[in-house]
Amino acid sequence: MLAAKIFILREEAGLNLIARKLKDFREEEPYELEGKKLKLTSEVLDLKLEGGLLVGVLSRDFVLSRYYKRGLVETVVTEEVPFWIRQFKGRTFLVALAPSKARGVKKLLTDYVANKFSEILFIKSGAIVEARITHDALRELHESNPRATKLIWFDDVDIPNIGKLALAGSGLADTGLYRDYLEHGKIWYVVFEIKRGVVIGITRNCVVTMFSRMEQKDFIDYVLKEVLPLIS
Repeated sequence: MLAAKIFILREEAGLNLIARKLKDFREEEPYELEGKKLKLTSEVLDLKLEGGLLVGVLSRDFVLSRYYKRGLVETVVTEEVPFWIRQFKGRTFLVALAPSKARGVKKLLTDYVANKFSEILFIKSGAIVEARITHDALRELHESNPRATKLIWFDDVDIPNIGKLALAGSGLADTGLYRDYLEHGKIWYVVFEIKRGVVIGITRNCVVTMFSRMEQKDFIDYVLKEVLPLIS
């Protein structure tokens, strides 16, 4: 399963300038593990600018703590987050790919990339934020081909004591329940089939998840070509 999150730069910066600033980034943090002095490193690797697309990998060292035979064992690991930066219709987007291995830090790393790049590029936090897709855009995406939809989650529900609503099954746009849910909430998440046997999910805060087997390159191509135009 592949998953990526899309962010948007709130301030203008050319790809060449972004590349120069990211190329020299490297941080080291001292750490002592079992009497040995280590350096936990964060750095940008494999950076290249090709055809209007800036591609690279953010590498970061972590110390993970696990229990083994009633004792706490610390292990140093390195996670790598591939990223892509593209300018589209006058805006600059950052796409960060979540690590595939099921470690506890994986959900934090895409946000870490955005926050760290904000500091590197603009010397402040909050200059790179989550991109957003509107409820109306997700609704149009579903209703343009309702037979392809597998699952819809609704949030911002105005029914007391109901946080989220979900519908699953074919022909959702034709059901009275679907229309009723639209009266009470907003579409947060849509899972649909983009072609036979290929299922993808998209949330309003631009988390894109590929549930089917797909090459990373093809997945990123889909995100850049099909999802970026949906962003408000």
